[in-house]
Amino acid sequence: MMTFNVRVPVASDGINAWPKRRALLVRVIKTQHPDVLGTQELTEEQGTYIAAHLPGYAWFGQGREGGTKGEHMGVFYRTDRLEVLKSGDFWLSDTPSVVGSKTWGQPLPRMVTWARFRFRDHGGTFYYFNTHFPYRDQDVEARLRSADEILGRIAKLPATARVILTGDFNSAADSRVHAKLTHALQDVWLHAPKHVGPAKTFHNFTGHPDRRIDWILVRGFAPRSVRTVTTHDGPVYPSDHYPVLTVLQASGG
Repeated sequence: MMTFNVRVPVASDGINAWPKRRALLVRVIKTQHPDVLGTQELTEEQGTYIAAHLPGYAWFGQGREGGTKGEHMGVFYRTDRLEVLKSGDFWLSDTPSVVGSKTWGQPLPRMVTWARFRFRDHGGTFYYFNTHFPYRDQDVEARLRSADEILGRIAKLPATARVILTGDFNSAADSRVHAKLTHALQDVWLHAPKHVGPAKTFHNFTGHPDRRIDWILVRGFAPRSVRTVTTHDGPVYPSDHYPVLTVLQASGG
């Protein structure tokens, strides 16, 4: 399981502009070979490129402005390992079923792409949610309400349902957002017995991360290990965030 903010294409990123880092990004994903990859800031152009270079994977998720427009919370998964039973999107607003909706003072739409997956080998299922919270200092209330919306959805699932939530939460690990989410879910970084790489994930193409804002949160799984993947090619990085990878073991019924 991997979460990865892939950074939208920005020409002014220079040596880290999308055309110069995209092959490295795909190489990182291929090397880690996650069963599920949740992306943030993914555009349709990027999704199409990644899918074309990742044999054995499929992906889904619409843009936050609807259809192919805007950033996607695109979800890639291994088709030999998993089957999608159901999937969809909802927006982090007062009207979550309205495509592109934004409230709570947010200047841009924020959303969640979700699915119910079934393992092909043993038939077990889990629910997966992938998101990207607003980033501004004044968006604390919007981040808290976004967490409430997601937790409300999870609360409606069967108590025994396994759940994974990934994303760029734009919140510190000691924030109220983290406390709220981890009241119901486990942060794998805090519970896995084995860690590789730095805890912090956002490095702004410097290789020196200063914030742990990319999280994997679970229910019904025991995290066995967690890794922050720091692969780069000299000054070229796959993104301005490091991806986070965890190995999970299903627990419970």
